Amino acid sequence: MNDHHLKKLMIMRHAKAAWPLGVEDHERPLAKRGHDEAPLIGRWMVEHNSIPDFILCSSALRTRQTCTWVCNELGEKAPTPMLSDELYDSPGARVLSEINQLPDTITSLLVVAHMPAVQDLAMRLASVESDEEAVMDMATHYPTSGLTVLQHAKSWAELDGRDAAVTNFVVLR
Repeated sequence: MNDHHLKKLMIMRHAKAAWPLGVEDHERPLAKRGHDEAPLIGRWMVEHNSIPDFILCSSALRTRQTCTWVCNELGEKAPTPMLSDELYDSPGARVLSEINQLPDTITSLLVVAHMPAVQDLAMRLASVESDEEAVMDMATHYPTSGLTVLQHAKSWAELDGRDAAVTNFVVLR
């Protein structure tokens, strides 16, 4: 792959959520641990020059809160997230369909969504050029605030399967 034309896709599972009684799943907030761990991914993005120029985020409260913590760490470089009802309680294929509709002017994309979609999507896109240890880690356990970083040379519309090299699987606590 030619580095000059590579796009970056970062797939993040929301931070640890609480389970308050009487609260519908879509409106579940982050737990204290989630509020503590979500900013760590934003700091990692800054430290590793992985700042997204577009963010696609599930409309669920816990993903929105996760995204807010990440964006706080990105500071003025943080793009305004686009919320999507389609990313809530959807399979990985549906998340990919949302990604496929994005314009190619986006070169670095962060998707904040849910299990099992984040793991399914990352595994579907992982090419043979992927970092084997990172793929094994995300295949066996994709914890809250887990982040898969992939690179690909295709347009977003062409992204389908085994098209992107996993470069990192980041879990910070």
